[in-house]
Amino acid sequence: MQKILLFVDRLSTLAGQIFAWAIVALTALISWEVFSRYALNTPHAWVLDAQIMLYGVLFMMAGAYTLAKEGHVRGDVLYGFFPPRLQAGIDLVLYLVFFIPGIFALSWAGLTFAEESYAIDETTFSPEPLPLWPFKFFIPAAGFGLLLQGLVEIVRCVVCLRNGAWPSREQDVEEVDVDKLKAMVNVTDKDIAALDGYVVGREEKRP
Repeated sequence: MQKILLFVDRLSTLAGQIFAWAIVALTALISWEVFSRYALNTPHAWVLDAQIMLYGVLFMMAGAYTLAKEGHVRGDVLYGFFPPRLQAGIDLVLYLVFFIPGIFALSWAGLTFAEESYAIDETTFSPEPLPLWPFKFFIPAAGFGLLLQGLVEIVRCVVCLRNGAWPSREQDVEEVDVDKLKAMVNVTDKDIAALDGYVVGREEKRP
């Protein structure tokens, strides 16, 4: 079971890492358009639509990745103090009552929107229109990814309720923990205080 959970985590992570490159593409596109508009005096009407679609793809396809890394915003003022079994119980109820119905509706409606868009060959409202239907197919794709990762999270809740501890999950890039960083470079609080004192002393000696 744990291997299956971690496999889905890896799929979500891979999708997030692949679509993270949309940031690079978006940055390059905006930089090129600024140069083209102000240096070459050649603006392009389609670029704004492309920017919006690229950002939308990035935002949607990162959903499953963020869920796999527990990165979504949650009101954990009290939640963090609860024992694992209580946390799992709360999460399980919320997943079943809100998450699964909501994401299922997103996927179903998104697929309908995409099929209708493809049927009429929908384009953007621009002097230089871009096809819109490929972008809309990312809606059900993102919904499916979120739904799959959500089912994994539900299984984790059940395992935690049974064992009293959260099962492990696939790890990825994390924010730097100051305490871990100090341990890695063998620096203590006394060393930092001594360095601060040295710097302050040198500043005081300056004329």
